Amino acid sequence: MNDTMTDATTDPTAAALASRRDFLKASALASGGLMLGITLTGCAKPAALGGAGGQPVAWLRIGGDDRITVLVDRSEMGQGVYTAMTQLLAEELGIDPIRVAVEAAPVGAVYVNALLGAQITGGSTSVRDAWDKLRLAGAQARTMLVQAAAAHWGVEGSTLKVQDGAVLRGNERLTFGQLAEAAAKLPVPKDVALKDPKDFSTVGKPQKRLDAPAKVDGSAVYGIDVKLPGMLHAALRQTPTLGGSVAGLDATAAEAMPGVRRVMTVTNGVAVIADHYWQAKQALDAVKITWTPGPNATLDTVSMRSKLRAAAARPGKSVRNEGDVAAGLKGAAKTLRAVYELPLLAHATLEPQNCTADVRADGADIHVNTQTQTIAQATVAQVAGLKPEQVRIHTTLLGGGFGRRLEVDYIPAAVEASKAIGKPVKLIWSREEDTTHDAYRPPAYDEVAGGLDADGKLVAWQLHITSPSITARMFPAVVENAVDPFAVEAASNYPYDVPNIAVDYNREEIGIDVGYWRSVSHALNCFVAESFMDELAHAAGKDPYAFRAGLLSKQPRYQRVLDAAAEKAGWGKAPAGHFQGIALMEGYGSYLAQVVEVSVKGGALKIHRITCVVDCGRMVNPNIVDQQVEGSILFGLTAALWGEVTLKGGQVQERNFDRYRLLRLPESPRIEVVLLESTEAPGGMGEPATALIAPALTNAIFAATGKRLRSLPIARQGFTLA
Repeated sequence: MNDTMTDATTDPTAAALASRRDFLKASALASGGLMLGITLTGCAKPAALGGAGGQPVAWLRIGGDDRITVLVDRSEMGQGVYTAMTQLLAEELGIDPIRVAVEAAPVGAVYVNALLGAQITGGSTSVRDAWDKLRLAGAQARTMLVQAAAAHWGVEGSTLKVQDGAVLRGNERLTFGQLAEAAAKLPVPKDVALKDPKDFSTVGKPQKRLDAPAKVDGSAVYGIDVKLPGMLHAALRQTPTLGGSVAGLDATAAEAMPGVRRVMTVTNGVAVIADHYWQAKQALDAVKITWTPGPNATLDTVSMRSKLRAAAARPGKSVRNEGDVAAGLKGAAKTLRAVYELPLLAHATLEPQNCTADVRADGADIHVNTQTQTIAQATVAQVAGLKPEQVRIHTTLLGGGFGRRLEVDYIPAAVEASKAIGKPVKLIWSREEDTTHDAYRPPAYDEVAGGLDADGKLVAWQLHITSPSITARMFPAVVENAVDPFAVEAASNYPYDVPNIAVDYNREEIGIDVGYWRSVSHALNCFVAESFMDELAHAAGKDPYAFRAGLLSKQPRYQRVLDAAAEKAGWGKAPAGHFQGIALMEGYGSYLAQVVEVSVKGGALKIHRITCVVDCGRMVNPNIVDQQVEGSILFGLTAALWGEVTLKGGQVQERNFDRYRLLRLPESPRIEVVLLESTEAPGGMGEPATALIAPALTNAIFAATGKRLRSLPIARQGFTLA
């Protein structure tokens, strides 16, 4: 997901500028220890964010028992944020991260993601947002602990040393826990010196994942694992036709089944509440439901594509306009034009959507695997008839996010069920409900053109994008008078040195909601731009790598990853019968190039090797970056090979993994990740590698077969995975 959410009075630029942080003093005694908090200005007001009266919330707790806890304000969904955030704080605090316990932060204004304007995990922003503020929190705490020790010994703080969770004076030692209460009484220093990166001992170094042991031994708690005293379970059935509603139901048979407590209509369908989930699910199958199909009863994939094609005839809003593209194309020695089409995609998180709600007259506790605590809290308050400050969000681990859990559609039914029955209720969407009621990645119909001069140099490039807008639904203020910035990624920043460039965007809605999907429009537009660059290279009679390299003299970071990828992959030196494809992109402040090596016999496609070179600026944990790249590639590869959601009569045809195919472990190709050292600011790494695999792979398929793939998935083009 890459999204910008702002207060209604702000715009994306203002949200980005919120990174100019003004740190608020905030210390308090907590269980005889030190609690340190930081509040950011320039973000949405605490009241709008559901904060607790604007009071700062702790980033760091140091107890008298030497227990050190960091409250992480971003959701852990496998991307390693619990580990990376802890490393940032531990680096300046002067302690091994392994000694730090991690808790999910509550909702609070202090936890606003300054790059997104709310408490959100998305847009590959977690480390970028935390890079300064968590290191500062660690440095402030360290300074206060040293000051407390200096006062105790009656010496200057400059004579003391911090090591392994203690302040040292020669052979004397005071632990952080021993100093915590005294340190908590000191003012939080505003001006503290942060470590020079050359002195880092933790940041930039490989570290083991702090969340791994609990995931291995089974003690980790995902949303679907939550257990509360007296908790009941609920199953949900939603309208088969997207946008439909319940017309009536007969629950006689279901209500007579063992364990069933109640059958009720909820916001998005019918829920059965029972003692156990299996009882609820079995009873749900016995409920006779009459549905009103709604406005999408005739909607299907073919008509949706036709609608986008027809809409593409309209001019779009200009996103980028340099030189004179019309004249450049008209005067070109050779002109190419192509149409690329991309399908709807599901997120297919391995943990289906679920929420456990405990709603009472005086408040609510919500245990949920959300990426957006701010919106979740507001949603619960509205549904339950409570004030936001009466709602506590307990963020669990997420069994996959990918932008799916930026939505809150799986929360209201649990809240309604708990409120109705007066007990905690865990409501689970079945896999079928999840797959058929996702907020799908939008489809796109893109027209692209390019002009080459007599020497085969690119002199004009034009892209006309037609697609629905996600942001117009979720955060309308962002696009009220502007192009959706998350529909034109990897297009508006087209890196190649071309004198005439034009990009425009034509918004066309399709009748159903669409949502943010890992890498958002990067995956759409990178496929088009980098596939077409391959077409242009071949039309110019040039090697695809050399063709790109010749247009990057003004883009050193792009050039660096491109050259390194070609070298590491042995570009042009593939074994006999093997063929290569290449793709290049910047996204979320990170620069990547991928090379895919394949062979094709008949329609059987074998992916032998994927090489990905990454320049993501300064890295917190290279191991996590490597894992993120590999995971992103496999996620994108699944989509490129098989990903497609189809509709017939307004109903999604893919109901489970039997028809919405995922890559399996034995099918995973060899992946080589090369991380380049950099002193640039940290870039995001949760998403960008997802976007490059499709064009690199289809370019390799063209090299092997001469068949140009301008639409996805690849399986629909007559290829099977060998």
